[in-house]
Amino acid sequence: MFQDWTWSTTLKEIVDITIVSYIIYKLILLVRGTRAVQLLKGIVVLIAVWAISYIFELLTLQWLMNQLFTWGVVAVFVIFQPELRRALEQLGRGRILTIGTSDEDAAVNDRIGQVIAALHLLSGRRIGALLVFERETGLSEFIESGIKLESQISTELIVNIFIPNTPLHDGAVIIRGGQIMAAGCYLPLSENPFISKELGTRHRAAIGMSEASDAIVVIVSEETGQISLAIHGQMVRDVKEESLISKLHEELNPKMKRKPKRERPFFTKKKGEPPHG
Repeated sequence: MFQDWTWSTTLKEIVDITIVSYIIYKLILLVRGTRAVQLLKGIVVLIAVWAISYIFELLTLQWLMNQLFTWGVVAVFVIFQPELRRALEQLGRGRILTIGTSDEDAAVNDRIGQVIAALHLLSGRRIGALLVFERETGLSEFIESGIKLESQISTELIVNIFIPNTPLHDGAVIIRGGQIMAAGCYLPLSENPFISKELGTRHRAAIGMSEASDAIVVIVSEETGQISLAIHGQMVRDVKEESLISKLHEELNPKMKRKPKRERPFFTKKKGEPPHG
């Protein structure tokens, strides 16, 4: 059995299997979220019917399936024409063989850009807002307290949610990955007695959420329009846009999270400064 076995042969087979597996993985990513997924499910059903016809020797069904598969190759190219064209375009640009983290990083950058644009508009109009970014700690119990949306992150949607006197403006928006999971969510208030008395319910809820989980919470004050950031039970008020973008990238970008973290100067307080801003 092992007479013809050599290290070179084994290495060649490992490389062969790895390349094929990677190609299949990229093809799955390519069709995910498109109508091709449903078409693939239909093809799997037809293959299952063809296998059953051979197992139970159903001659008429065998003939029908053979005819279907004969012309099915041409049909596949017609049906999957948009996906095949997209795959060839990405192959020509060299994207289909790239490591998946680049696409993931680009998606995170786009989400952060949408959020920053919304915060800029809300701050300029002094519209209060409370956004929670879920990380390792699950926030399902808080998501259930609001109205489920499960929608893509967009500047327009975030702004519209917090417009005063609308059904969802009161409460928090919880973001999980690339989705706004829910709006109008209730968050736990912090019981820290050292929090500044000038902070309202929105800011206390943000600190409480950051104490109860590892979530990142961004607040827009409706009185001043200032943007604040709460994380790890601490809050920094009046965060500048550049600092906020940098911190969100650091905490939410998976590529940056893999890098060793330095001390967090973002939360360094000046001497005599009261806790939580």
